[in-house]
Amino acid sequence: MASSGLTSVTVNATEADNDGTTTQSLVVSSTSVSVPEGGTSSYTVRLAAQPSGNVTVTNTAGSGDTNITVSSGASLTFTTSNWNTAQTVTLAAAEDSDSTAGTRPITVASSGLTSVTVTATEADNDGGPVGPRADNPYANAGVYVNPQWRSKALAEPGGSRIANQPTGVWFDRISALTGNGSPTTGTMGLADHLDQAVTQDAANGSAPMVIQIVVYNLPGRDCAALASNGELGPTELARYKSEYIDVMAGILARPAYANLRIVAIIEIDSLPNLVTNVGGRATATAMCDTMLANRGYVDGVGYALNKLGAIPNVYNYIDAAHHGWVGWDDNFGATANMMFTAATASGSTAANVHGFITNTANTSALTEPYVGSVTEQLRQTTWIDWNRYNDELTFAQAFRSRLIQSGFSSSIGMLIDTSRNGWGSCVQTPCQPTQATRPTAASTSTDPNTFVNQSRIDRRIHKGNWCNQAGAGLGERPRSAPATGIDAYVWIKPPGESDGSSSLIPNDEGKGFDRMCDPTYTGNARNGNSMSGALPGAPVSGHWFSAQFQQLMANAYPPLS
Repeated sequence: MASSGLTSVTVNATEADNDGTTTQSLVVSSTSVSVPEGGTSSYTVRLAAQPSGNVTVTNTAGSGDTNITVSSGASLTFTTSNWNTAQTVTLAAAEDSDSTAGTRPITVASSGLTSVTVTATEADNDGGPVGPRADNPYANAGVYVNPQWRSKALAEPGGSRIANQPTGVWFDRISALTGNGSPTTGTMGLADHLDQAVTQDAANGSAPMVIQIVVYNLPGRDCAALASNGELGPTELARYKSEYIDVMAGILARPAYANLRIVAIIEIDSLPNLVTNVGGRATATAMCDTMLANRGYVDGVGYALNKLGAIPNVYNYIDAAHHGWVGWDDNFGATANMMFTAATASGSTAANVHGFITNTANTSALTEPYVGSVTEQLRQTTWIDWNRYNDELTFAQAFRSRLIQSGFSSSIGMLIDTSRNGWGSCVQTPCQPTQATRPTAASTSTDPNTFVNQSRIDRRIHKGNWCNQAGAGLGERPRSAPATGIDAYVWIKPPGESDGSSSLIPNDEGKGFDRMCDPTYTGNARNGNSMSGALPGAPVSGHWFSAQFQQLMANAYPPLS
């Protein structure tokens, strides 16, 4: 610092650097990887901080099952520019003749850094202790009761009447696999639930034990809704594979869980969107167009089916929407074909699909006994609106036949979520202004619209309404083989968990605010520009909604005792 005629002064400036706060380390996407016999699996590696020069990372197989090898990525080079870009290491498991799910450690190492061990487990395809998959995994089996949902139900007045019912266990984020303490998934990770299922199995006598898990984390998730958007962006398929599916498969393949029947519900609200909410349709969204174009849903579902299907005791059921979504002629066959496209993507085959599930988290009536068959005259009514179907059972059975026509095995079975489609007499408000009482007979009206509206069990304002529906009640209790082609009625959506918030609630789960969850919303093309029919005061999707839980019990059909 200087000025004419004055003695200059030197000021020493020191940069307060903000780039050195992260300790250098190896970041590995998963320390447990399931490798299907005769196939491959992968994990990724990156650095935690920018290095001063090139860094070489080696991936070396140790002692153990020598059928498991590092097929690519044995040596990785990270530079000052690509240090935070994950690089893929691919493992392979050769075919063998034994029925042992062998393991082999893979050491991830670099000079001067703490090494990381990845345990690779072969998903054996030579039989193993579980034998062939059951045609119907629910047959003569107990079904896992989630202790976290049970405790919430027990805390509610009257909740003890249903607290021991089995429900789906949802894994809606990568961190949910290890237990993230969130209001949605709680503190229990996947292994914790499986351990509890083993405990329940031990107390179940000789009957097998089913545990129902929901695989729900596709990139660009729920492209036509905001309430259930996820953590992964539309281009993050690689993370979905390595950080979510591979980790899940590694846990499910552990020998400790080999005697469980693991029902995997594959990606709710994904594939049907690629048919109904794309292109020039009035319901199309930019995100659905993106996910169709980049194959994120198709390749993601195929990858999940392939990885999980390689585990002998996993039963994959793909979400197949519901009759009020794909029951129209222009959606029905196209959706079945889209399912087959996904089932044969990413190295998968249709053999990895055990069945399909309809009505997940929805409220479509199981049957409509007083409306009867959908005649051409009734198709023209405002409620049915040219749909071929008016109830879930008829739709599920017909869609099963169409799926077989598309290329799936004739042995596939269907599940129907009956957790919230009972529609008993609406004894707890709010109810719809008309038909607060469940009909007990067909209407005598000769006007088709009046006949349908007075006769229908489902009393929503419109079939397109899906969020926290006022007047809904618990439906049929979970049970096996209730009808031809149906493996089970199930409660995959845990009663009492919100579909979405009634107003904008900031959250760290990536979930937005969908106006279909706003009781004041007057609608859009997907619900005929009708009122949403949503309950007020709802929290973020997946969070506990006490008022809804009480309504579901009060309006249950069959009624609770």
